[in-house]
Amino acid sequence: MPDFKVYDEHDLLLRLAAGDEKALEEIYHHLWQPLFISSYNILKNKAVCEDIVQEIFLQLWAKRETLLIRESLNAYMHTAVKYQVFRHIKNNPSDIELFENVEERIAEPSPETHFRQKEINQIVNTVVDNLPDKCRTIYKLSREYQLSHKEIANQLHISTKTVENQLTIALRKLRSSLNRLAVFLFF
Repeated sequence: MPDFKVYDEHDLLLRLAAGDEKALEEIYHHLWQPLFISSYNILKNKAVCEDIVQEIFLQLWAKRETLLIRESLNAYMHTAVKYQVFRHIKNNPSDIELFENVEERIAEPSPETHFRQKEINQIVNTVVDNLPDKCRTIYKLSREYQLSHKEIANQLHISTKTVENQLTIALRKLRSSLNRLAVFLFF
């Protein structure tokens, strides 16, 4: 079972920028394996993938004072690995086996991705089940039955504006719950 310790990413990045080696260790502990798996799914070369991931962490430490993360640290690090993998492919065209079944390897989700998707679905279902009745009904008609706002309004004898408002409430609650729980899923 993964360690569900909550991390304040902003605080972690501030500590990293200040030269806190413990912050780098925490990032390394939580991201090394997913980054390795991500690169290994494409390259299928353990040594090269270990080198790529190690290089990403060295770059993170070297750039810690000037680093600007726009989305999330997890997304930033996965993007960095992706670019390093592409750079490796570009610089090593002799790795012919690398291109065998590459489309399937890229398109096929990893076991970790399946696990995360299952966790996300459970969270979404829990949040939807806890919505107020009217909000839950409108959300399900929209998302599960693919009804338009007008069709939902007609079926429930309410205005389309009410449908829009209730969907906004549902989506805001979902977004909020997923943002709070993203740390558990991606670290």
